[in-house]
Amino acid sequence: MTAPTRTPAPAGAPAADLVVIAKEPVPGRVKTRLTPAYTPAQAAALAEAALRDTLAAVAAAPVGRRVLALDGAPGPWLPPGFTVVPQRGGGLDERLAAAFTDAWAGRPLVLIGMDTPQVTPALLRRAARGLRERGAVLGPAADGGFWLLGLRRPDPGLLRGVPMSRADTGAAQLARLRGAGLEVALLPELTDVDTPADARAVAALAAGTRFAAALRGLHAGTVPA
Repeated sequence: MTAPTRTPAPAGAPAADLVVIAKEPVPGRVKTRLTPAYTPAQAAALAEAALRDTLAAVAAAPVGRRVLALDGAPGPWLPPGFTVVPQRGGGLDERLAAAFTDAWAGRPLVLIGMDTPQVTPALLRRAARGLRERGAVLGPAADGGFWLLGLRRPDPGLLRGVPMSRADTGAAQLARLRGAGLEVALLPELTDVDTPADARAVAALAAGTRFAAALRGLHAGTVPA
């Protein structure tokens, strides 16, 4: 596979489209690693708050098309302006590859999950701009994974077979991208919300988010058990 050329996007064109890959925040199906410290209902409430924060950041970012690759059904947490496509595939690597393919509209794509409610429109804009000159953009996660992946154009071979949910997932994904001849722009490291300790750390860093408010409400007893 040849390395991408540094061809700038046409003047006036959106830098990139953005796709969020997420699960419907249903108790027992999301944020299961937050239990038993939190009940399944409380974990789902935190997941919904994180998803709302993520979608709000995407809605405010200066990108082109906004896509939600969803496992489940849309709810009142979905703001206007998003195209919803169902997730496809078995493992996470396959679902990520399918999300890129299904969201492709001829422009570079930036993909994020629902686990980083601290993400900002500025970070998403930085990722989109990075794809003007680089073949890929990667946001490493503190647990060894990645919280964002941007590609100039989808290629399932860049994702399929990359081991997911491991301490070396981010390194393996970066190696796959570079092995394909892509020049990769790296974003700041963020913490995914997977465990109760993660939830506390992210809420402390992003106190103004819905996620932080939901966590405070949970400990104050205002989030249902």
